[in-house]
Amino acid sequence: MSEFRYYRPNPFPPVVKNLIIINVLVFLAQLTFQNSKTVDLDNLFALHDVHSVFFKPHQLITHLFMHGGFDHIFFNMFALWMFGRELENSWGAKRFLIFYMACGLGAALLHLGVLYFEMEPVMKVFRSLPADQQALYLESPEFRVNTATLGASGAVFGCLAAFGYLFPNTMIYVYFLLPLKAKWFVLIYAGLELWLGIKNSAGDNVAHFAHLGGAVTGIILVLLWNKTDRRRFY
Repeated sequence: MSEFRYYRPNPFPPVVKNLIIINVLVFLAQLTFQNSKTVDLDNLFALHDVHSVFFKPHQLITHLFMHGGFDHIFFNMFALWMFGRELENSWGAKRFLIFYMACGLGAALLHLGVLYFEMEPVMKVFRSLPADQQALYLESPEFRVNTATLGASGAVFGCLAAFGYLFPNTMIYVYFLLPLKAKWFVLIYAGLELWLGIKNSAGDNVAHFAHLGGAVTGIILVLLWNKTDRRRFY
């Protein structure tokens, strides 16, 4: 007789738990140094346009652990726990960590690509200025290319997209009230992000294409992995 073993899902699997801890610690560091005149964590570790003097390659990763406020980190970490734990329990720690970081990187690359084309007209005007005027803009926070992007949203959107693909009929309660199947929730949310990204309204400081980049990367990875793993999820 074959032996049957039941493995109870871990409500806080190790990668999800440690990612949440790291994000919280970094957020506390941001609060500690937010008024510092000598240490600017945003300029050092948040993601900047490649035109900016503050851009550094390591920001493609480090921006994933920074957040712009309590509500920002709370909802990102809640979504990471809600969707990420299911993925980690299904895949294991190593595969989930690779997936999470790849989605964050994919989100950053798409965001930078879109930002590059958006900022090129601004940079053409900037390059036409005399050197002394250019110097006034180079490190100015008002200069659009110096605007920082931060947050785990891109990686979290990858988790959401994978969850919607692997567990399409699982019910998600939007605002804890409205029941909606995961597959429809993902499609509606992605469509909204695409529309808002194309609309590009003035005053909208959300990186919609970063969200889409994370989601697309997540779906691509799941499709590739599912070629050799034919298990079906609910």
